[in-house]
Amino acid sequence: MISKPEKQLEMMPVAPKVIPKLNFSFRLKDRRRRTIYGVLLLLLLTTALTIPTIIPKGVNLAAATKGLLDNLRIMLLHPAASNTSMTSLLGALVQSISLAFLTTLIGALVAFFIALMAARNLAPRWLIVAVQSCMALIRAIPTILWVLIYSVALGLGANAAVIGLTFHSVAYLVKVYADSIDELPKESLAALRAIGVGFWPLVTQVIVPSVMPSFLSWTFIRFEINFANAVAVGAAAGAGGIGYQLFMASGFYFDFHEVGMIVYLILAFTIPLEIISYQLRTRYIKRSAH
Repeated sequence: MISKPEKQLEMMPVAPKVIPKLNFSFRLKDRRRRTIYGVLLLLLLTTALTIPTIIPKGVNLAAATKGLLDNLRIMLLHPAASNTSMTSLLGALVQSISLAFLTTLIGALVAFFIALMAARNLAPRWLIVAVQSCMALIRAIPTILWVLIYSVALGLGANAAVIGLTFHSVAYLVKVYADSIDELPKESLAALRAIGVGFWPLVTQVIVPSVMPSFLSWTFIRFEINFANAVAVGAAAGAGGIGYQLFMASGFYFDFHEVGMIVYLILAFTIPLEIISYQLRTRYIKRSAH
């Protein structure tokens, strides 16, 4: 006889798949949502009403589009240094890089000492409010406007560009440096002070080693921003560099071959810069956030 097994295998019941229901309710009773939807609707209506007024009367859109595509084809597929030499373009690129590096370096050095007066775990409250308010006011004005303001006092040239870029860099870096210092435990710093550690030994031996990775990553990001600003102010403030060459090629010579060459030179520097900046943000800034 075939004996029955002591235990029989049973199929586990399969739970039915539950399809989540998507909730698309707008919840217009929420005041915040009503405000957001109202602003979006206003922007949409404003855009729809103003687009027809932007296009000049009598413009043939088909011919204009064809001309734009032809210019883009010349720029991207047939770049060449027509009105100047390749050596001059490379020298102008190096000049813009040097301007960005100098303003970032000076801005980082000045911003470090000011950030010590804006950190909540180091400075008194009245000093923090005063410094942060001043830096916020400086950041509210775009960099190019600061360069133009100093151009009125110093004249067009590299001096106004250096001071304007440095001025805005200091305000930007003070904010991020102070935020990095604020992440250090206030109780630990207070305990070190209580046992007799002086202010500058505390800064050099405790704070700087702890926040140096974050400082380096933020400084490199500001260098990337300053390079883009150096290209922009090259023509606006007569600071020279690759921005001035781009202005001359596009607005004076109307040479799209040279514009394409300048664009490729800028991309050859900014793309690796963006990759390095992304790696630094991923490695240090996001890590410190956790």
